[in-house]
Amino acid sequence: MSNNNSNNNGEMTQKGRETLERFKMESANELGIDLKKGYNGDLTSREAGSIGGNMVNMMCPEQQWKFTRNSMRSIEHKIELTYLMQVGI
Repeated sequence: MSNNNSNNNGEMTQKGRETLERFKMESANELGIDLKKGYNGDLTSREAGSIGGNMVNMMCPEQQWKFTRNSMRSIEHKIELTYLMQVGI
């Protein structure tokens, strides 16, 4: 049984490649990077990496929560706790 994005060999379908390419172009556009269809050898490593990083952040957004609670050691002191979570797909 195969899903919509891959065949039995685990290779991406044409529709999957096109969708990923559009997503990559949208990410580059959001970052202000001039990404062309085809070869982009003129990009710096930082620019190319930021596109991929932005795509990952959009697919797996971080959630951050901050809480303030009373210290267990001193009644008058408060402690701020920050929880950072990223859900993997």
